[in-house]
Amino acid sequence: MSSQEVTHIDNVRLSEDGRSVVIIDQTLLPNRTEYITLKTAEDFYDAILKLKVRGAPAIGICAGYGMYCLARTIRTEDSSVFRAKLREYGDYLNSSRPTAVNLSWAIHRMEQVAESPASQTIAEMIDRMSEECVRIHEEDMRMCEKISEFGLSLLKDGDGILTHCNAGPLATSRYGTAIGPILLGNERGMKFRVFADETRPLLQGARLTSYELSKAGVDVTLICDNMASIVMKNGWVSYCFVGCDRVAANGDTANKIGTSGVAILARYYGIPFYVLGPTSTIDMNCPTGDSIQIELRDEAEIREKFYKEPMALPEVKCYNPAFDVTNHELITGIITEHGIIRPPFRENFEKILAAAR
Repeated sequence: MSSQEVTHIDNVRLSEDGRSVVIIDQTLLPNRTEYITLKTAEDFYDAILKLKVRGAPAIGICAGYGMYCLARTIRTEDSSVFRAKLREYGDYLNSSRPTAVNLSWAIHRMEQVAESPASQTIAEMIDRMSEECVRIHEEDMRMCEKISEFGLSLLKDGDGILTHCNAGPLATSRYGTAIGPILLGNERGMKFRVFADETRPLLQGARLTSYELSKAGVDVTLICDNMASIVMKNGWVSYCFVGCDRVAANGDTANKIGTSGVAILARYYGIPFYVLGPTSTIDMNCPTGDSIQIELRDEAEIREKFYKEPMALPEVKCYNPAFDVTNHELITGIITEHGIIRPPFRENFEKILAAAR
């Protein structure tokens, strides 16, 4: 796989007949690259819940296509029945991963297309949904390119960057968010040294980020999560770049579990800590990080996943939150497709969102 193919990896796409969605099963990476087809509501729910498709933007793209495919399966001539069934599908899919705002955002967009104008026929609704799901995907491509450009404006040749979890092409549509500036700079001949946290317990950094960067020819070093401190202390890290699944109105940010610890370490060592993501992840209806619902996952992911034998007794309790919230005071800036937003976040969110509208 060439570096160009990695940068523009085809991780989510609508099938040629428009009746299903084809995704890379990310749970099998890096050892196997396999594509699977999603057709039913249960297929989409399972793929999102079990992280076969993951990363907030990629989940949103998949959900948009999924709502369109599911709309085509509804058998009725009654517009109100059609809309009710569509909302039922939307509620079902939205319950699979409650923290990632892009999921509910994409579902709402697709539902709105069917709702307005109220006078449209079912055939017209489906046609407009077809256009909207493609638009969601194309918008994300442009967003990733712009985010990557703004992020790259901070970097210079030879910088060291530490990242956590995975926010590259596999999690988005092109370049990615957190590692987008690195891949874009790499394309332009710049050299960086990247430290990728393995990101326990699901190892997205080990399985996905190091895979993307290595395939692209970027100098990447994989470290355990608890090694971030010594890497920073050694002076090897110029910036921390991470993605986000939801940003509260005050700038508190939800991202993969362990992100807040990276931010605390970065503050201690005086390293700029940036969150990269599209403005669609900013939820102005969510006042602070305390309002963000944190998904709790299966205890078995800690005890036995990726191990030949369990690493703890079955009676040992495990606490397995998928995300944590980084306090806005620890964040240097949030890099979006409309620019780099700095504190005070609430005030500057309102300005940038108003300008975007």
